[in-house]
Amino acid sequence: MADYVIGDVHACLEPLERLLERLRFDPADDRLYFTGDLIGRGPQPVETLRFIRDLGANAESVLGNHDLHALAVAHGTGAARPSDQLGPLLEADDREPLLEWLQHRPLLVDVSGTRYSVVHAGIPPQWGLAEAHDRAREATAVLRSRQAPALFANLYGNEPAQWQLDLTGWPRLRFIINAFTRMRFCRADGRLDMGENGPPEAAPAGLFPWYATPGRDLGALGRTLITGHWSRLGCRRHDGLITLDTGCLWGGQLTAVRLDSAAPAFTHLDCPTASEP
Repeated sequence: MADYVIGDVHACLEPLERLLERLRFDPADDRLYFTGDLIGRGPQPVETLRFIRDLGANAESVLGNHDLHALAVAHGTGAARPSDQLGPLLEADDREPLLEWLQHRPLLVDVSGTRYSVVHAGIPPQWGLAEAHDRAREATAVLRSRQAPALFANLYGNEPAQWQLDLTGWPRLRFIINAFTRMRFCRADGRLDMGENGPPEAAPAGLFPWYATPGRDLGALGRTLITGHWSRLGCRRHDGLITLDTGCLWGGQLTAVRLDSAAPAFTHLDCPTASEP
């Protein structure tokens, strides 16, 4: 039995299938975890969701920002863009069960039996792992409830940028979801900054990768986080962190890491260009 985590697929099913062949993935025994953004801007949203959903208990994915955008569009509160390539999904005969399955994905998941956890973007510097799980459960409960349409209607925006315990209502949920699914950079005081998406080495003065905010110690989380979301970060390893978005959608690579060996083992698959950044 093997546990694999795979970076952002973005509806690029053909590279995913080739990667699984290279891994010799056994759907009867192995487990897959995805870093989110299963769909969005890629060519096969319907087929990708069907394929991963039909793996059943052997596959799990956290939600990414593009997954949430697709759900908001489907609920009539998100503005669809041609580059999203969501038309086939929105017009599919089985759109409702596919979207319901997607909407029930978690925001943060521990890989059972290992020291690893998976989240799309990261965990903000104000939270430890226990609080991150609490906040993920809080937002997930609303996403899976009758309040979900109202949440999607209040999903978009970069404020509040700073976590406070006394945040309430939609601003509180917006911060939680932004942190888990959109965060890249923070200010020294932990405020989220959504204006930059380049590599950390090119960040303007005063911005820090969320995992390197002054005083941040990922090792204190007690588990290694595995994230996607940040294609210009690519595949990197830091103390307590593995990043896996290697730009499959942009003609880069699709990356998997196997977790059940003494050290994580990476597999990279070159991908044809599916879209333009």
